[in-house]
Amino acid sequence: MGGPDKSGLSFGTTYTLSAISACIAETSTFPFDMVKTRLMIQGETLAKDAAASATANQQRGLVDMARGISRDEGIKGFYRGLAPACLRHVIYSGTRVMVYEVLRERVLMKDKDGNFALWKGVIAGMSAGIIGQAVASPTDLVKVQMQADGKRVLAGHQPRYSGIGNAFATIARQGGIAGLWKGVVPNCQRAALVQLGDLTAYDAAKQKLMSMGLQDGPGLHAMSSGIAGLVAATFGTPADVIKTRVMNQPTDPMSGRGLYYTGAVDCLKQTVQEEGAIALYKGWLPNWMRMAPWSLVFFISFEQLRHVAGLQTF
Repeated sequence: MGGPDKSGLSFGTTYTLSAISACIAETSTFPFDMVKTRLMIQGETLAKDAAASATANQQRGLVDMARGISRDEGIKGFYRGLAPACLRHVIYSGTRVMVYEVLRERVLMKDKDGNFALWKGVIAGMSAGIIGQAVASPTDLVKVQMQADGKRVLAGHQPRYSGIGNAFATIARQGGIAGLWKGVVPNCQRAALVQLGDLTAYDAAKQKLMSMGLQDGPGLHAMSSGIAGLVAATFGTPADVIKTRVMNQPTDPMSGRGLYYTGAVDCLKQTVQEEGAIALYKGWLPNWMRMAPWSLVFFISFEQLRHVAGLQTF
């Protein structure tokens, strides 16, 4: 838990710096996440008061959705769910980065030239995403449901929760502790795919660019994170749509919701049947617009904080 050892690992410091960097990135890009979430749940209906739901469920594009949130909910509407999102990253990002580094430095190992093979990076990145998300899934559930509450209000319904504490307590009371892990399977699937971009692609791009003569520094970190964001959005959006819709359901299937998914496969089936396969890429643009700057802010912050703390570069 002290200073860096011969492999550059310092568990407590690395965990803390990754959590801080993730919270900085999350706060900076959260409005894009809000727009993405609202786009992803378009097409779903609320059973009660269909007429009131029509306005909230009209199909909107990126710009119209952003304008609608600003007009109907104000600037604060873009930050609904930020608290559980940051709490999630304190758990998720600290865990995923630490797992990836342990696998890279201690288990799968770099080769004698200091390179980390891509196939090893794929295993490490996907494993880090699954483990991190399995632990942090309840916070993601609360974030998604709080983000969706604005849509419920516009449809004439009361918001489900008064705050983050009330959300955790209500979900646990209605569905038990297991209810807090609703959607964990598609959530972990999404995390595994996203980490192919956020960790694996960043690490691989950084190695490749350095082999082409680029020096390790902010410029290299920016280019690598841009590549990582594009890969992460492309691989992760379909799984993100499914996990968002599963998580947005009420805990009680008899609570009046028009759609109720029995799981990730059922959600996938219903989504494609009702809206077509293209619905799996709802929110791709704001997802990419968020992931690219998110990765940029995260990795530049993380690399600089590591430097200040005396750790070797990621």
